[in-house]
Amino acid sequence: MTPPQDSLAVPVSDRNPTLPPTPSEPGELIAPADDILDPVALRDRLDAAVAGLDDPGAIRAAAVRVLQDAQTRGRCAIETGISAHPLTARRITRAYTYLTDGLVQAVLHVAQTHLHKNPMPGQTDRVAVMAVGGYGRGEMAPFSDVDLLFVTPWKITPHVESVIESALYMLWDLHMKVGHASRTIKECLRLGKQDITIRTSLLEMRYLCGAEAIADELRSALRDQLFRGTVGEFIEAKLEERATRHRKQGGQRYVLEPNVKEGKGGLRDLQTLYWIAKYEHGVARAAELVGLGVFTHEEFAAFDAAERFLWATRCHLHLIADRAQDQLTFDNQVQVAERLGYGDHSGRRAVEHFMQDYFRHATRVGELTRIFLTELEARHVKQEPSILGFLRGRTRRKKLKDGYTLKQNRLAIADDAVFFADKLNILRLFEEALRTGYLIHPDAMRALTANLHLIDDEMRRDPEACAIFLDLMLKQGNPERALRRMNELGVLAAFLPEFAPIVAMMQFNMYHSYTVDEHTIQVISTLAQIERGELVEELPVASNILKRGVNRKIIYVACLLHDIGKGRKEDHSVVGARIARSVGPRLGLKQAECDTLEWLVRYHLLMSDMAQKRDIADPRTVRDFAKAVKTRERLELLTVLTVCDIRGVGPNTWNNWKATLLRGLFRATATALDTGLEDLNREKLEGEAKRALRDALANWPKPDLKAEMDRHYGPYWQGLDLATQVTFAEMLRGIGADEIRIDTREDLDRDATRVCFALNDHPGIFSRLAGALSLVGANVVDARTYTSKDGYATAVFWVQDADGNPYEARRLPRLRDMIDKTLKGEVVASRALETREKIKKRERPFKVPTNITFDNDGSEIYTIIEVDTRDRPGLLYDLTKTLAASNIYISSAVIATYGAQVVDTFYVKDMFGLKLHAKSRQDALERKLRDAIARVAERAGA
Repeated sequence: MTPPQDSLAVPVSDRNPTLPPTPSEPGELIAPADDILDPVALRDRLDAAVAGLDDPGAIRAAAVRVLQDAQTRGRCAIETGISAHPLTARRITRAYTYLTDGLVQAVLHVAQTHLHKNPMPGQTDRVAVMAVGGYGRGEMAPFSDVDLLFVTPWKITPHVESVIESALYMLWDLHMKVGHASRTIKECLRLGKQDITIRTSLLEMRYLCGAEAIADELRSALRDQLFRGTVGEFIEAKLEERATRHRKQGGQRYVLEPNVKEGKGGLRDLQTLYWIAKYEHGVARAAELVGLGVFTHEEFAAFDAAERFLWATRCHLHLIADRAQDQLTFDNQVQVAERLGYGDHSGRRAVEHFMQDYFRHATRVGELTRIFLTELEARHVKQEPSILGFLRGRTRRKKLKDGYTLKQNRLAIADDAVFFADKLNILRLFEEALRTGYLIHPDAMRALTANLHLIDDEMRRDPEACAIFLDLMLKQGNPERALRRMNELGVLAAFLPEFAPIVAMMQFNMYHSYTVDEHTIQVISTLAQIERGELVEELPVASNILKRGVNRKIIYVACLLHDIGKGRKEDHSVVGARIARSVGPRLGLKQAECDTLEWLVRYHLLMSDMAQKRDIADPRTVRDFAKAVKTRERLELLTVLTVCDIRGVGPNTWNNWKATLLRGLFRATATALDTGLEDLNREKLEGEAKRALRDALANWPKPDLKAEMDRHYGPYWQGLDLATQVTFAEMLRGIGADEIRIDTREDLDRDATRVCFALNDHPGIFSRLAGALSLVGANVVDARTYTSKDGYATAVFWVQDADGNPYEARRLPRLRDMIDKTLKGEVVASRALETREKIKKRERPFKVPTNITFDNDGSEIYTIIEVDTRDRPGLLYDLTKTLAASNIYISSAVIATYGAQVVDTFYVKDMFGLKLHAKSRQDALERKLRDAIARVAERAGA
């Protein structure tokens, strides 16, 4: 059944800036109109339900019961339709609008007919009910706000006020989130002039019911007295609003938990384009912008596809959350992908395929926005950014080469036919933009995308084309600008087809903040910053390496290709090395350069893994790493690549802890390569450490100094820095048999708090200390424990808070108290951890498989047990407790966290001081560790 004629009727020929959207026709809904709502039948049921009732409360209650039933049936019908057709976004949003229209009109019918009868209505009691905002536009998600405007010709009468109040109460009883305003026509004009948000809502108003003549009068008044002559003002205000919104949402398109409505490239950006177009051109549909020359047919198709995709996503988000929810959190991403029909394939999860489509649409929205705004500038509707005018007046620009021209102070193509006769000009355009400093005009961008087919194998293998491409990274000093624009326009993937699979590719984990392509550009951006001398204080080692000079061609191409193998079933480093082997020669690298490039891509994670997952104080670690890199050149290139890679993961990934580890590994390895690996032995390191401590304790009495020098075994001298050894010397001096001494201090060089313990040794001490630290919310990032010859345990832990910062000084007294109680047995960590915070709902979808490895070659005297699993509260305690119960002595633990994933590495011996060589022993211990992980997972609710 069609909606009542007075609720949605629109004069189609009336093309003006306040024209409401074309109404929903029943055939365009996600389910048959009668299944969603039969307005006439609903009105009859309402009249029957309240017949004979006089009490207003009883009338309202009876009406609400009927309305709730209709609402439930309607929503069920729509959800059934959505299940069958999950991607038909417009039919979904129209259906919710149609249902809401019917309910609002029915509520007003009850209010006017049964609650507040007016036998003698006059001109002053007339009111028009308008839908405004998104509701007025006819676009509603399941839990969108219902924005209503009650318009009267003059001051609102008590009768009209009563009708509105009763209607609102019934709508609230239906759990609708209603935004409402009651205004006269004059008030609408006055407030619309003052507030751009109100003006925007009036732009989209749609007549629902009541006195239609008032609605017509308001439309005319708005057009003649408010909209006319204020196009520029409106556009500037909407664009400033858009910029503010983007800043609040993080300022960039590739945030991994985007806001579908408010985020960059989201629905609000598309709506802003529509509002501006409607305000200026008076269009009723975005499709009309094609006829006006604002968009091409292809561009509008992209606009349309993005809008449908984003609306479908938003609708499913609402249904999953059972409330208004626009943030695409990690847990919701998995469910939305499933509802939209995505599946696992090609070695990637369904959610990753879904999010790749999301980011591709968001990127296209950004391109469309640029095109539209530049078209406005061309007609001087939107003011040219003041900074551009300032720069043009103060900065001398370089003269343009032949074939280029300036258009609105942007680089444009003088003659498309002549320009694209030489297909290498596609790359030269970006080179010219970097050389001159001009932004590329959207008309030139349009021309590029229309001619991408010119980039063929012949061009990809053309030495001159490859030289231009490399020069974009090597010569102008800001390669990220060119690469980002090339990527957004599809030029990068066309010229380097191997790059195409990672465009907009999401990595579904909490470690990476960007898509793979954006991460790659961030890595190159960091490299360029180091070269420009902007990060000398933060990255002294990498800055010195580049200052001394490396093969820039190799390092830039390595940064470009290091993650190019992601998204496959095979290890991405292996795939990437294979790709590098073919891409290197194509880009003109010599054979020796290609060999180094391939090695860097294959082992780009090696240094990070060695530094963060191994004990770099162990000579074997440095020796093995030095054997892997072989040359000083590779060490320096790998160091720079590693630093850039980590910093490119996200804004808060790099810290002093990682910096300290990498610098330590670099310096030790550089020394080993320069002086020879034979200098890397325990005896030499032990002698150097003892000499340093003697110098530091030169004022001690000789007997005390000799006792300190004789009380420790070899690993102690190699595993601790001098400052920590001095601290332990002071703590052990005069310690009582049952005394527990604790020293806590902030280690600024490592962004951590160092906690040292000296106490009588006993089995399981490491585990009990780890448990106490877990109970106070301290995250252990590194730990060492040693037993002295006279039976004392010296244990040191470096801890951080939940945000990766040093553990706060004000919380240290509680830390000391908890440690004391735990060691004395007053608090049992395993019981206390039962009440620890569970894993957050948004973090539960991350799948981190558990891998446990035993390595007897990575250390001369220890077995290295590496546990790679899901990070959970109290995990370290449970693992170390399991090891202690199995009579395994832990010398040190290194903890590396990557979002939801953690790698705990333990250097261990058995009770006889031997490595764990027996496979049966390893298998039994692995089973026990997996059982412990399962218990932790159950406790954490994962």
